[in-house]
Amino acid sequence: MTPRRLALNILRRAQLRVASTGTDANELHLPVNGKYATVRTNPFNGQREPLGVVGKVYQPIQNEEHTELLNQLVDQSGAHFETAGSLRGGREVFVTMKLPEHMLVGDVDRVDLYIAAMNSHDGSAPFRFVVTPIRVVCANTQRAALNNAVSTFSIRHTRSAKSNIEAARQALNLAFNFQDQFQLAAEQMIQQTMAEDHFRTYIDKLFPAPSKDATTRVHDTYREKRNTLDFLFTDASTNAPIRGTRWAGYQAVTEYIDHYAPTQRNQWADNENTARALSSLGKNSVNLKHQAFALANS
Repeated sequence: MTPRRLALNILRRAQLRVASTGTDANELHLPVNGKYATVRTNPFNGQREPLGVVGKVYQPIQNEEHTELLNQLVDQSGAHFETAGSLRGGREVFVTMKLPEHMLVGDVDRVDLYIAAMNSHDGSAPFRFVVTPIRVVCANTQRAALNNAVSTFSIRHTRSAKSNIEAARQALNLAFNFQDQFQLAAEQMIQQTMAEDHFRTYIDKLFPAPSKDATTRVHDTYREKRNTLDFLFTDASTNAPIRGTRWAGYQAVTEYIDHYAPTQRNQWADNENTARALSSLGKNSVNLKHQAFALANS
């Protein structure tokens, strides 16, 4: 047998197949050493559903533990529960708490501070705390990247990282430190002017124009985006008290990302609100807000 024919025979015998829990007689059911499935009981129909595949050291953090961890913050800070929910068919869950003290940027623009505890049950991400300032006038989520204050920390899903009061204290310290640094940066931005031509240069860096050979549809979409951003900066009532400042320029961008940017629906987001929530939590949106904040504050 020639080497080529021998190789082909080996490859045929090693043909890949998909293991499944279905009932098709042709499907395979094979255990995988060191791998386990996380499974939930659907709260609506009582059926068991697989969520993800994890390793042997993975330790689930139950939703009850999730909320109990945040509950530790109530006595320490006066924070209170604000929202809770799940995404991607229960694969991700979140709980937010609002801290009692708000920021007033330039004595005119109120920003509330939240701690969000976010968890994944499919092994895709650790349990994490995220500090999220939200501008009250239009519910913009401020995801700023600051040099001296981080806005998130994580807890791995292992037995040694069970949720405890020390993690809650760490989250609270994180929030207070971030609030101080964020308000300082915001006050600096609201004291600095931003003319319309400066704003357009700012937008050019954040949203580069498509190439000349791009389709008409792409150019039309880009033009619509620029028009919306110009409106938010120059005419929108949400920016009226802070008009003409770098803080207003940054807020125009965050308002666009949170409320106007196109979203895509999929099996996890079958309506506009859910699609927008998923988009705002996504890496691209967070990175763009970080970039916008740093550029406006430079």
